[in-house]
Amino acid sequence: MLIEDFRDKRITVMGLGLNGGGVGIARFLSSVGAKVVMTDLKSKEKLEPSLAELEDLENIEFVLGRHRMEDFMEADMVIKNPSVPWDNGYVSAALEKNVPVEMDSSLFFKLCKNPIIGVTGTRGKTTTSSLIYEILKAAGKKPVKVGIGQVSVLDKLNGLEDDNIVVFELSSWRLSALGHHKLSPQIAVITNIYPDHLNYYRSMSGYIADKKNIFLSQSENDVCVLNYDDGVVRGFGKETAAIAIMFSVREKLKGPSVFIDRGHIHIDDGEVSSSGAFPVLEISDIRLKGSHNLSNILAAVAVSHRMGIGMDVIGKAVCGFAGLPYRLEFVREVDGVSYYDDTTATSPEGAIAGINSFSEKIVLIAGGSDKNLDMANLAKEICEKTKAVVFLKGAATDKIIIAMKDNGYAQDFIVTNSMEEAVFEARKSAVPGEVVLLSPGSASFGLFRNEFDRGDKFKESVWNLR
Repeated sequence: MLIEDFRDKRITVMGLGLNGGGVGIARFLSSVGAKVVMTDLKSKEKLEPSLAELEDLENIEFVLGRHRMEDFMEADMVIKNPSVPWDNGYVSAALEKNVPVEMDSSLFFKLCKNPIIGVTGTRGKTTTSSLIYEILKAAGKKPVKVGIGQVSVLDKLNGLEDDNIVVFELSSWRLSALGHHKLSPQIAVITNIYPDHLNYYRSMSGYIADKKNIFLSQSENDVCVLNYDDGVVRGFGKETAAIAIMFSVREKLKGPSVFIDRGHIHIDDGEVSSSGAFPVLEISDIRLKGSHNLSNILAAVAVSHRMGIGMDVIGKAVCGFAGLPYRLEFVREVDGVSYYDDTTATSPEGAIAGINSFSEKIVLIAGGSDKNLDMANLAKEICEKTKAVVFLKGAATDKIIIAMKDNGYAQDFIVTNSMEEAVFEARKSAVPGEVVLLSPGSASFGLFRNEFDRGDKFKESVWNLR
């Protein structure tokens, strides 16, 4: 596929949205001369922020508040939103008419001539992707971020140069499109797999199947970096045709691997030699908060070492990396209380990792909308390891409260209707030397536009404290 192939083609984009992905697709298609039909079930009023970003484009027709079947059956191509399932009626109608259905990820892979490092996982994929990017940058390479956090995808194609290396964060949804078109990156990383998005997937097996697409179309010359500590991910080593490199924070491994032993990160090239594994970095020199992030660091080290980057460069980049916004991000200290934003902890496992990142007493802000996940372990952790909890209303909150009652939690439950109210209530419970932590363990929809909006509202409320 070539970029020139899009000129004068009628392309239906299913889902403008408010997170920037639809805007990026529209701007790319417009720049290459396509005739775009942008359709979304949301109204013009609700989509106003995204529509404002497309005001300067002329070759776009908007169909808002509805979908028209003809836009799918008579198009030259359909690009579907990541959250729309493949068995959606409009998508199925297009496929039955032999209209190609793509996503931004599959189009990028088809159009990109540069090497791609793909990173996925339930937790840690953004941190791992960003750290790989920083190491490559420190090594004098020319990495490009694609899909990392709120960074869009297709509009990055026009600026790519021959010597760029793409670092692509891949959700399970975007990986479904790669599986649909038999595509995988040259280097694949899987950080872990926990239950997630079970409001979208009918079972964990469907979720895992989409995750596996990151390596299923790799060749024997490609590389697959896998978390040995995750039983599901470890098993992928037997399924991939690529060179498998394991990483572990718990086990001293043999063969191609990166692991922790006696306070140091070690690398084993997998070559037969008298030296075996060798230490490359002391754990105590790492600034990145949270013990769970050691696993992400090991994955990034494995990729960077495989790409021939020297350990002095890797070590300096890792030790200089202090973290990302919205992920255990220190916001401010007020009256001796430290406030941390961990809004991207949208699953129970994410919130548990956030709670376990602190030795100080914690006043937790948690809860929200439900993704059909089991909240029992998170409820137990809250009961055992937090001083107090303030909830944001939602169906997931209801599940956490029920599970906390089952654990014998006797305090009153505070459920709030806004972030401002939640921060106010949390402040009342915290004393100097303690932490107020936003680590929801739940989705954001209902009270917030997305998890980043939730984090922004938290930071705004904290900065408004007197």
